[in-house]
Amino acid sequence: MAKKIEVKVPDIGDYHDVPVIEVLVRDGDAVEKDAPLLVLESDKATLEVPSPAAGTVRDFKLKASDKVSQGTLICSLEVAGDAGQETRDAKRETPAKQPAEQPAPAAASPAPAAKKDEPSRAASPAALLPVAIPDIGDYRDVPVIEVLVKDGDAVEKDAPLLVLESDKATLEVPSPAAGTVRDFKLKAGDKVSQGDPVCRLATAAVAVAVAADERSETRDAPKPPEHTTRSAVVTTDGAPPKPPAPVAAKGDTPYAGPAARKFARQLGVDLAQVSGSGTRGRIQIEDVQAYVKQALGAGLGPQPQAFGAQRLPLAVSETRALLPAIPVVDFAQFGEIETRPLARIRKLSAAHLHRAWLNVPHVTQTDEADITQVEAFRKSSTEETGVKLTLLPFIMKAVAKAMQAYPEFNSSLSADGESLILKKYCHIGFAAETEQGLVVPVVRDVDKKGVTQLAQECGALARKARDGKLKAEEMKGGCFSISSLGGIGGSHFTPIVNAPEVAILGASRAQMKPVWDGKQFQPRLMLPLSLSYDHRVIDGAYAARFIVQLVKLLTDVRRLAL
Repeated sequence: MAKKIEVKVPDIGDYHDVPVIEVLVRDGDAVEKDAPLLVLESDKATLEVPSPAAGTVRDFKLKASDKVSQGTLICSLEVAGDAGQETRDAKRETPAKQPAEQPAPAAASPAPAAKKDEPSRAASPAALLPVAIPDIGDYRDVPVIEVLVKDGDAVEKDAPLLVLESDKATLEVPSPAAGTVRDFKLKAGDKVSQGDPVCRLATAAVAVAVAADERSETRDAPKPPEHTTRSAVVTTDGAPPKPPAPVAAKGDTPYAGPAARKFARQLGVDLAQVSGSGTRGRIQIEDVQAYVKQALGAGLGPQPQAFGAQRLPLAVSETRALLPAIPVVDFAQFGEIETRPLARIRKLSAAHLHRAWLNVPHVTQTDEADITQVEAFRKSSTEETGVKLTLLPFIMKAVAKAMQAYPEFNSSLSADGESLILKKYCHIGFAAETEQGLVVPVVRDVDKKGVTQLAQECGALARKARDGKLKAEEMKGGCFSISSLGGIGGSHFTPIVNAPEVAILGASRAQMKPVWDGKQFQPRLMLPLSLSYDHRVIDGAYAARFIVQLVKLLTDVRRLAL
């Protein structure tokens, strides 16, 4: 006799209100045990919710874009009587209810022969918690530069396991829980991305783990593929989970994870046109890359739109193939040479700058600001407060006020180039020089802070940049950038817009110059300013008014306090 059981969202860790991004079944579909029913997308991973038993789906409650938490009702499952009893028995079975000292009931039947080689719960009370590379921003293929643990090491929660070197910072991967390291998979020199497996942890109790995305699949292997369910409870018996069963057609929605979707958006690729090579046709990043290569070869590649559809993720060799090649020269024929590898930051910065230069129509407006008064105030304040003030915080404050008067400088062009996104916050980045190249830390809410606080934050971020300790989130979210070369020298220059921002300000070394005041020449300290902007968003007259306002603010220190 068929029975109905309720299927609810299982324990998915500390996540709440997780969006449903894909529904894989519908009422009337027959599903196998562990077949995925729907796909959730947390802030850090894609989670598949499996069927707890084989049966027929009834009364499906959810749709794409609904938000769920642990315990949310998904559907009813019509199962055979034995299957329903088996499901309830499985729910009741936990390590705590079957301690090692408790003898088996006399009436119990002997365990099946297939389970003789499995570790018992009594012998293995610890759970093996999979550890994967966490959210490391938009970085992919980040090198492992140091491994801090080995198999058998006991680690505390948040203890670093390994060290990665992104394009702009050194990142430590912490342990998600206390336990003993097992099956460590990486070594120095390996390249990893978000979701790649690191190791397993033998913890003191059953833990919930979010498994990493399957990066590859061996289709011809004699053994079944590993199960890809992302929200399953980690078992303690070591038995491999069952492979997913085929599911019903998913309609027109492309089956892809967040990383592949973001990558496709950056390239302007329609995922509906891409064939997936992953499990159950899941679209991988490699599938998007293959599609773009094929399309470019056929002359059908994605057309450049706004900066949202940029081609930066293409390999350098592929990007160069789109441009006239620079002839290869054997420089050794002219004399002695030395070949030195380019630092990782410089290579990635070069690609970013090249992309911005190709996509953004640059115009540079120049002017000079009389900072005689600001410089006097800066020196006196440094002596009085003991806080080292540089010119940068004053420039930041002036830029923030000018952006309030001319809000299009605090905007970005939409990916389709059809609208302007005006930002109600004011985060400003500044170029910081390091031995590996330039990085751009971002100071938050510049419009709400005074110059002293800005000076302290700029100093702290600059120190972290020099030490390679900047976090990925400390280089994101900028609305405007400032490149200050005043400590080095030179006059005006043409800074490259840090897309998707629409403008950047360059400040050079201030010099004493004779300035006519209407009656006579006066010695004034003049600061050269170079404003580069995206001409798709900013008109020349609008930019000229902006820099004139900026000059006024820097000329009279009292205006910065208003």
